Amino acid sequence: MASCVVFLVDRLRKLPRQLGFCDFEGLELQTVVAFSLKQIKAATNNFDATNKIGEGGFGPVYKGLLPDGTVIAVKQLSSKSRQGNREFLNEIGMISCLQHPNLVRLHGCCIEGDQLLLVYEYMENNSLAYVLFDSNKSQLILDWPTRYKICIGIARGLAFLHEESRLKIVHRDIKATNVLLDKDLNPKISDFGLARLNEDEKTHISTKVAGTIGYMAPEYALWGYLTDKADVYSFGVVILEIVSGKSNNNYMPSHNFVCLLDWACHLHESKNVDELIDERLGSEFNKEEVERMVKVTVLCTNATPSVRPTMSEVVQMMEGKLEIPDAVPVAGSTYTSDVRFKAMKDFHQQKTKESSSSGPGSTDTQINSTTMRRDAAFSSYTSEFDEISGESVSPLS
Repeated sequence: MASCVVFLVDRLRKLPRQLGFCDFEGLELQTVVAFSLKQIKAATNNFDATNKIGEGGFGPVYKGLLPDGTVIAVKQLSSKSRQGNREFLNEIGMISCLQHPNLVRLHGCCIEGDQLLLVYEYMENNSLAYVLFDSNKSQLILDWPTRYKICIGIARGLAFLHEESRLKIVHRDIKATNVLLDKDLNPKISDFGLARLNEDEKTHISTKVAGTIGYMAPEYALWGYLTDKADVYSFGVVILEIVSGKSNNNYMPSHNFVCLLDWACHLHESKNVDELIDERLGSEFNKEEVERMVKVTVLCTNATPSVRPTMSEVVQMMEGKLEIPDAVPVAGSTYTSDVRFKAMKDFHQQKTKESSSSGPGSTDTQINSTTMRRDAAFSSYTSEFDEISGESVSPLS
């Protein structure tokens, strides 16, 4: 990378206006390395399809090789994405200021013509989601010690973002696809395009919701109420996926449960956690550590944000250095009426009724009436959550 030139910060500061955004002022940027488009094309063989290793909301990702032998991953911004423009700038601003063993490293960027490119260290084992959910493709099965190491590594990365770095950052999109694995299967958090700075003068930020369904904390998904406890919730879902080897979004154990987390909470309450463990592990796992992880999952995904631990506490709990408290149930509720799942269950039941009643004879009026009833039920649910969560939640503007 010796041939790369230094990319001056003041040029980055001018970019928001060039791209139609003026909300990037005040973010303290570090100097980052600039690559020329010629260098990137040479490294990726002109973005050859055989070098494509992924596709995200930002755009495609390509594997590349620099002349000095450094293997890189290049994220190419979709030229039509205005949202991507903001995420591009956010990613540079956030990652250029952060260095931690469990955060992906940004080598530099390329801004030339209509091309916006980010250059990262290459992660040999792709993403956690790829290994866990696409084992037929990855041909890699994670043993329990490796899964345990990955859980703790992600937790340490988040603890750094929330509590230890100079910039206090809420990632907002923690999920298995945004955790990358290096050649030694060490986890590294990636994709900071949605990340938000914690503002010192505010205890929370009411913001437009952006993230991934299935990983978002209820208070954030419903009202845009954002604190670092939203990341804690998402992390709890990821732990569950690591233990079970299943996706929270794509796995429905039965009609009685709306997602993997729903089922896991039921198994935890009925003390049948063994049913949750990835069958690919066989009997090769530490039962005490598995039970500890599931207890942390239940605590991290509690419906009440204030009950969730900090990420530094999570690290200590997972390492056995801090006792894991029992998750506090929502006042006056049971598992079956848990606010995390009540609205989803109601929605699924209503959807089933609609599909059975909607035929050639159904009318728009009937459908609109059903939608209105669903909206009214959801409104009632949000009021219930507000009342019993003990949190003062600002409505999304």
